Amino acid sequence: MQYAAYVFDAYGTLFDVHAAVRRHADAIGPDGQLLSELWRAKQLEYSWVRTLMGAYADFWQLTEQALDFALRKFPSADPSLKAKLLDAYWRLDCYPEVPAVLKALKASGARLAILSNGSPEMLHAAVKSAALDQVLDDIYSVDAVRRFKTDPAVYDMVTTDRRLYPAAISFQSSNRWDIAGATRFGFRTVWINRSNQPEEYRDFPPALILPSLEALVTAG
Repeated sequence: MQYAAYVFDAYGTLFDVHAAVRRHADAIGPDGQLLSELWRAKQLEYSWVRTLMGAYADFWQLTEQALDFALRKFPSADPSLKAKLLDAYWRLDCYPEVPAVLKALKASGARLAILSNGSPEMLHAAVKSAALDQVLDDIYSVDAVRRFKTDPAVYDMVTTDRRLYPAAISFQSSNRWDIAGATRFGFRTVWINRSNQPEEYRDFPPALILPSLEALVTAG
């Protein structure tokens, strides 16, 4: 089935959130992977807590605060690397299959968009760095509603702007909680399970589970 629009989460789905730490792995030392995982976990935790509190701060602020915590948690990593790590986050690598998949979907006539917790500045920088600006039609940031995923208002930005029913939109994310929220909203959802995580949120199942975006073109 051809969908009117294919909407992608950004971080972890199109862009590798651990690329920033890998870029400076030698300088960080043996705790680099653990630091990167904690940085990501706290970044998301802060977004959920702030949405529940009604105390919005943009994703860049949360990214910096999460890195501060991770660096304190792993004192083996030199805290002076903070500036380099944050700079690298503006230029995260996209996953290898992403450019070809987006081009193929674009050629089929579908509209392509990002729907992300990221701030507009973060998203535009990442898209430009990965040379995806020529294939994406829209970039939706939660800044517009000042709430983070999985608040329904985030997903509603796409349906309202494109004047489409949720079922006409295929939403792809590597984050299972994001897939649960999008499924609850009514999108057709595809979980990109890159790290072979076990299933959860069984009452909000995805339509498809794929190991990468590569099979999306043939899966429809």
